[in-house]
Amino acid sequence: MQIQRLTPDDVEQYRALMLEAYERHPQAFTSSVREREKLPLAWWAARLDGELDVLLGAFCEGRLLGIVGLAFELREKARHKATLFGLYVTAGQRNSGLGYRLVQDLLAEAGEYEGLRLVQLTVTAGNDAALSLYERCGFVQYGLEPQAVRVGDDYFDKIHMWRELSLES
Repeated sequence: MQIQRLTPDDVEQYRALMLEAYERHPQAFTSSVREREKLPLAWWAARLDGELDVLLGAFCEGRLLGIVGLAFELREKARHKATLFGLYVTAGQRNSGLGYRLVQDLLAEAGEYEGLRLVQLTVTAGNDAALSLYERCGFVQYGLEPQAVRVGDDYFDKIHMWRELSLES
């Protein structure tokens, strides 16, 4: 398994994997498959150009099996923060440690950005596997957003978490 930065050349696999994630776990993502499948391939490719976001992918024999992203704040007073987003690992890779590796590699990448002090994220309340993963990676809860997303007639809360980057990174 090789973890590397995604580039616009990976756009088709990235789009397909994210649409799979939205479809299989609609409560875990704020975006819906219906919204995102309408977007042109150029929109997906723009996410992979590295200007606003960093996306890492886990590849095995050329096939994308897991992804995670880091979005940077553009506003001057918030540039010390970034947001981890879009963590997804295919069903066949669950419980293999791949999610942990992706998050750790993303945190190492985040540590390379001058002035970046912390990474934050949200995780759906009740998603115990994801919550446990983030806690193992050093994230702590700082809040709860009630009814953060609605899927059909059901509402799901989001747990807000953060982690300070090592000053040595």
